[in-house]
Order: sequence, then C-alpha cells, then structure tokens
Amino acid sequence: MSPSEAQPEPPASTAASAGATSEGAPAPTSWVVVAALSAAQFVMVLDSTVMNVSISQVVEDLDTTVSAMQAAITFYTLTMAALMLVGAKLGDLWGRLRAFVIGAIIYALGSLTTALSPNIAVLFTGWSVVEGVGAVLVIPAIAALIADNYEGRRRVTAYAMIGAASGAAVAAGPLIGGFLTTYASWRYVFIGEVVVMAVVVLFARRIADRHEPVRLRIDVLSVLLSSAGLIAVVLGMLQSKTWGWIIPLQSPEIGGVEIAPLGVSLTAWLIMVGVGLLAWFALRQRRLIDSGREPFLDVSLLRIARLRSGLSSLGAQYAVTAGLFFMVPVYLQMTLGLDALQTGLRIFPLSISLILFSFAGTRLSTRWSPKRIVVVGQVVLAAAGLLLLASVDQELRQVAFSVGMFIAGAALGLLASQLGNVNMSSVGPEKSSEVGGMQGVFQNLGSSLGTALIGSMLISALATSFAGGVASSDLPGDVRTAVAEATDDGVELVPASTVAEIGTDAGLSDDDAAELTRVYGDAQLQALQVAFVGLIAIALLALLLSRGIPDEVEGRAPPSRGGRNAKVPEEIEERP
Repeated sequence: MSPSEAQPEPPASTAASAGATSEGAPAPTSWVVVAALSAAQFVMVLDSTVMNVSISQVVEDLDTTVSAMQAAITFYTLTMAALMLVGAKLGDLWGRLRAFVIGAIIYALGSLTTALSPNIAVLFTGWSVVEGVGAVLVIPAIAALIADNYEGRRRVTAYAMIGAASGAAVAAGPLIGGFLTTYASWRYVFIGEVVVMAVVVLFARRIADRHEPVRLRIDVLSVLLSSAGLIAVVLGMLQSKTWGWIIPLQSPEIGGVEIAPLGVSLTAWLIMVGVGLLAWFALRQRRLIDSGREPFLDVSLLRIARLRSGLSSLGAQYAVTAGLFFMVPVYLQMTLGLDALQTGLRIFPLSISLILFSFAGTRLSTRWSPKRIVVVGQVVLAAAGLLLLASVDQELRQVAFSVGMFIAGAALGLLASQLGNVNMSSVGPEKSSEVGGMQGVFQNLGSSLGTALIGSMLISALATSFAGGVASSDLPGDVRTAVAEATDDGVELVPASTVAEIGTDAGLSDDDAAELTRVYGDAQLQALQVAFVGLIAIALLALLLSRGIPDEVEGRAPPSRGGRNAKVPEEIEERP
C-alpha cells in the first residue's frame, strides 16, 4: 500500500462530502471531477502558447510594440515562477478546493480584463499579473485534488488526463490562436477562458477536499528567498537568447551604459545569484525544521528517490516540449512562410497522438512498470526528433514531418500518463499540495530552460552559418564586407522571404538581394538542424533522470527481498 493509501479516516464531515468509504479512502468519484480539473489545466497551459502566434495582431490593435508584448509574456512566466510555491502553501492554509475556486475566479477576472484591454498597460495587468496570480493557486491545487478524489488505477488515469490536457493545450494553442486571430479576434481566446473557468467553478461542488485547512505560519524570509531565486533563474534563462549566456551580446542599458559586470553577460549573473538564493532558501528550511517550526517547503521530500526522478523527468519533458514548440513555428513560419493557422494545422497531429497515448499509457501500466513506460517514451521522443530533423528542408516533407509530429506526441503522451502519478504517489495526501507546487516549479523551469537552450543554439548557429555562407557566396566583396559588419553582433531571426526586400532597401541589386536570400535561407535550415540535434540530445540525457522511477507494475507484489515477501514502504524504500 502506498503512503497515499495509508491515511487515517478523515473526520465525518469531510468523509461525507467526499463520499468516503469505511476504510477512509474516497468512494469511486465521477469522471466529471477530473474533466473539470483537466479543463482548468488546459486553460492554464493554453495561455502560455496561444499569444505567441497573435503578437503582431495584438501589437496593431493596442498600438504597442513587439518588445512590449514580449515583456508581457516574460512577466506572466515570472509571476508564476515567483509565486508557485506560495500558491501551494495557501492551498494548505485555505484548503485545496477553496484555493482552487479562488484561483479560478481570479484567473477568469484576469482573462476578462485582458479581453477588454484598450491598451498594453491594461493587458499587462490582466494577463501578466492577475492571471498569473490565479494560475499559482489553481495549478498546485489540481494535482492535490486529483489525489484526494481518486485511488489506484482511477488515479493513474486521472493524472494521464491532466497530462493530456497540458500537452493538448501546448499543441492546440497555435491552432486556436491562429484561427481566432485570422477569422475573428485574439480577444475571443480570453473570453473563451472566462467561460471555461466559470463552468469549472460551477462544477467545483462535485470535487472533494479530504483535508481541512491547517493553521500555519508562513515564513516571510522563505517566501522572499524562493521568489527572488526563481525569478532570477527563470529571467536569466529567458533572456539568454538576447543577452548571451557568458559573453555579452545585447546587454540591457541604464543611462546609455551597458549592464555586463566584469564583461560577463547579465544572464550568467542572474542565474548564479538565483542559485545562491535558492541554496539559502534550502538552508533556511532545514533550520526551521531543526528549530521545530513549520518550513515553507519540506525540502526533505527531495530525499525520496522516485520524487526526485519524477520531478527531474517532468522538467526534462517540459524542456523538450518548449524547445520543440520554439523550433517548429520558426521553421514553418520563418523558413516556409506559413501563417499562424497553417502552422497550427501542421502541429495538430501531435495533439491527437498525445491524447491517444496518454490513455494508452494508462492501459500499458497494467503490464509495464512506470519506469519502462517513461524510458520508452524518452527513447521514442529522441527518435521523433531524428525524423523531424530529416524532414527539415526548403520544401516541407509533409509525410515525414506529420509522422514525426505524431510520434513526438505519442512519446509525450506516454510520459504524461506516468509522471504526475509517480510524483504525487511518492508522498501521502497531506503533502500533495506541496508536491503540486514543486511540479509547477519544475514545469516552469523546464519550459524556460528548453526555450533558452534551443533558442540560443538556433540563434548562435544562424549567425555562424550566415557569416560562413556570406563569406563563401558570389556576392561582391564590398557587399560581403558590409553584411559582415552589419551582422557582427549577431543575426536576427526574420522571415526568409523578407531578406530580399531588406537587401534591396540597403541598395543591393536584385541579383545580389536574391543571393543574400538564398544564403540566409540555407543558414536558417542549418541552424534548425543544429537545434534539432540539441533537442535530441536533451531527450537522450533525460534517460539519466529516470533511474529512480519505480520499476514495478502497480498492484503487483515486488520481488522478495531477503526471503521476505512483504513490501517495504515506499517512503523508506526510496530514500537514499
């Protein structure tokens, strides 16, 4: 029996609301509960992807700039990074269901504000701040409430549905955003979110919360350390494409002075400071525990091998997903010139297979261990990367690309079917809110790292390939020199079709502009190939993170140890 199944019987009032059995476990819960929680999860993830394809239209409608929109996207991520652990702790303080409902209402208000925003300041407030605050209450509560409402095989299926909702939102975001932006308005995306969250709140009465709110004192220093540390790390990674990792590229300026202390990129400084603050945070939690006070986060949970591996694998999964969804739109839109809707349609096979294989993974788990399913998913993901790498060309190899996207979705579906349950079943229900918050942090860190690494590889390879291509091209010597000087600080990622116009505006002849376009297009493809190799490497490295994931089929007795057939409790067995 797992720790989550060995809990004492809840108070009568709580048991009644949850429909608890005489053994203290919840009675079989309607799938309406997980449907409502999955809908909330879908909206949370959708918001992170749908706006990327709508930026140009939002800029035009609000009379703002691309940089302002990118700042809004970045700040939304930072809000979640800073407050995710706080949201999990408030779930314990208020009750998981109450935190979920409050977060859903806040999120809906933020979405409505965004939909009606007349300018960038209102959009920034509604989306980047208010929605972000709502999300940090909802995301940890979803994981904890699944643990409260389902047991055994039903819990595995419920977590697979949550994982499928997340993956489907990532893949469907460009399609939904592209369709509504093309045929209606980006504002309808946020109006739709208001409607979905309103329905979720209406169905919240069907959700059981088996844990009463607890009295606790939140350590303010711990909040500040965790928030500042996560903000510094995430911001550094997100800005690495612009600022550079070590050597400064385009450093931020204050009063005309570039900020690059000791000639080192601000990215490196932010990450180092962030890691230092998080180390201080961990030390602070240990001191609170030693002094008999309530820690803000029980860092001793990371001693559980399956939880460490589950969280690390989850972070790697999100890193690969974020990297994939950074590269594919670049290829489809910048290289091939497809619009947002066409891009979404090319990505759609991944959404279908991810949903299908999320449920296939739950069926497989009756015969295969979680570790075997996760390892197969990671290997298949690397294989999908190879197929997508082979399909990258000036002309889209439609069949190979579609098959590659379908296989990638299948791999992500297998991972999604297991990792949520692996993490949440590592602890008892009383710690599920904390682990839900940790999952949110690792998802955020993984997504930021994936975008940063793949984006940096893409931009760096583009600059190198373009410089080499120009140097060996048939362009006149003075043109080669001028282009080399203009791109000395790097090359911007622009649609390949616009390069000829840029060259003509710069005074090049039509033939030279066409040659420059060819060189840039070739450089883009080479850069994409390098980035795909990086993605494959991340998928393969993720195999090293799965060593602690359980290698036993759920429900089967483990192999006997020392002549005994009794199962060792998980939390003892998996601690080093």
